[in-house]
Amino acid sequence: MKERIVAICPGRGSYTRDELNYFSKYRQHFGGFIDRMDARRRRLNEPTVSELDGATQFQVNFHTPGENASILIHTCAMLDFMAIDRERYEVVAVTGNSLGWYLTLAAAGAMDEDSAFTLINTMGSMMRGGVVGGQVIYPVVDENWVQDPEKERLVEKALSDVNQSGEGRIYSSIYLGGYRVMGGDEAGIRKLMKLLPVVDERYPFKLINHAAFHTPILDDVSRKAFEVLGSNLFRAPQIPMIDGRGKIWQPYSTDSGELRTYTLGHQVTAAYDFTTAVSVALKEFAPDRFVLLGPGASLGGSIGQILIKNQWQSIRSKSDFSARQDKDPYLLSMGRPDQWARTVGYQFKA
Repeated sequence: MKERIVAICPGRGSYTRDELNYFSKYRQHFGGFIDRMDARRRRLNEPTVSELDGATQFQVNFHTPGENASILIHTCAMLDFMAIDRERYEVVAVTGNSLGWYLTLAAAGAMDEDSAFTLINTMGSMMRGGVVGGQVIYPVVDENWVQDPEKERLVEKALSDVNQSGEGRIYSSIYLGGYRVMGGDEAGIRKLMKLLPVVDERYPFKLINHAAFHTPILDDVSRKAFEVLGSNLFRAPQIPMIDGRGKIWQPYSTDSGELRTYTLGHQVTAAYDFTTAVSVALKEFAPDRFVLLGPGASLGGSIGQILIKNQWQSIRSKSDFSARQDKDPYLLSMGRPDQWARTVGYQFKA
């Protein structure tokens, strides 16, 4: 009997220097897909995904801007998704974080290959003239990865204090397991970072080349997206999808117009609740495992924290999650070579 899995798509920031040459292992099997992605980028006079992934060194100014990072991450994630061993695993649903919603549309079949490229490349290029605002990440769990209500209250108060000061704008942007991501204008971010106490000598941390995604600050981006991205790009998915509100889009009941409205509207300008999306995946689909698509595995900790929050299969702390991962991983991260090998089909085995 096949194991039932939910595939989880990564967001921005998942491709780092450690992921260079990520899809070289796939060229023999999916070279046609990579070539088609390259051809589309070449027609737009943009660096191809092969040039990005095949660079000799990682460069922040080359790899992290949205116009390059988005399509590169999409290519890596889709290659991983296509490589999943379908003789062993049945994908019962797909979800993702932030940019991962666009990847979800592609993986679940709610867009064909051309449409997915158009959406992701267009949205990724919206900040080409300059990043609008930014994002800050901050932990709201204790050392055991258990939710800390006091830290949550601290974040909410800081958000309120910034907005009431009139010195800037700041909003909740992503609910990311044990982290909160806040998006705002530059003045709002500066003030927020002064108000939040330093944690682990690292947080609050401003994300590199990230705009104020999932906040009203991107209203203009949303309006432009509606102008340039037509309804013909969207269709009902072949696999159920879970969006950033926890809504399930089913193959036989999805209205493509509503899907476009959410994707270019609410998904762009309102907070993205990855915690709720993953919790819905657990409770509504009860998968045997999660499979986190690459590149990277940076969402692994957040997913573990969501499992703890739901006390899923008696996972109640960081040590419980680590012990489970060591014994029989509930989360398989394809960005990790050992877990990648457990996920892909026989043709990829050495």
